[in-house]
Amino acid sequence: MEIKGKIALVLGGARGIGKAIGFALAKQGATVILTYLDWPEDSATMCRELQGLDEKSLAVKVDLRVPQQVKNLITDINKRYGRLDILVNNIERGGMPVVHGSYDLPHNKDQWDVEIETTMKAKWLVFHHALPLLKKSHEGAVVTLSSIAGITGRSGPAAMIFSDGYAAANRAVSSFTETWAREGAPTVRVNELMLGFFPTRHAEGTRGWEELSASQQQAISDHILLRRTGKTEEIIKTVLFIIQDATYMTGSVVRLDGGYILGASGIPAMPDGIL
Repeated sequence: MEIKGKIALVLGGARGIGKAIGFALAKQGATVILTYLDWPEDSATMCRELQGLDEKSLAVKVDLRVPQQVKNLITDINKRYGRLDILVNNIERGGMPVVHGSYDLPHNKDQWDVEIETTMKAKWLVFHHALPLLKKSHEGAVVTLSSIAGITGRSGPAAMIFSDGYAAANRAVSSFTETWAREGAPTVRVNELMLGFFPTRHAEGTRGWEELSASQQQAISDHILLRRTGKTEEIIKTVLFIIQDATYMTGSVVRLDGGYILGASGIPAMPDGIL
């Protein structure tokens, strides 16, 4: 799939991973629509930078948890561009136990709903309303970003980072991936990129990571087979591969976690045997 000339919608584009993916697609020649909602200073910076990068690209303020706002977003894309070729479904909100504490605490009275509505419902709403437009492309590609929290839950060294609601929402995303691949076939490929610990996503650059003690951070790194957190450019390269090169892959989950999930079980030395 040739990215140049394509229309791409990237959610959560104000900062971090979403912004990096959006700008990478723009540099590949795509016209990009980046959504944002909060993070006002980061959003303002992104809007200025995007305008300077490509005058056809667009930054849109939208609450993706609200059905009518999602409908309006897709309608506007259709009116402006006539089709949608690429969707990077990167929208989430997760409370970190090390920061937020228990759901029982008064300041967390809405936290569960925020995590479910943003991490799960918003992704569903966008795909649901964007699918007819993606089918106009005849070679549409969807990449949904998720988290290994959907596998680990609140357990092991990651228990200080992954909350229950966030983990449950990410488990649901993998179910969506298979359903959406069936709905999109044969002209729209849908795949999931499941992330481990990356800057601005669970690791460095997040408030939760900075609240961990040095030993807690080390415990997470030691649990990763590659003994380090990931790099944003590794996410970008994987997203680009899924979009432009993995043309026979749909309904799949690509886990990009440096081996965190496998790190739970080591391999013992081979015994001498008894023969």
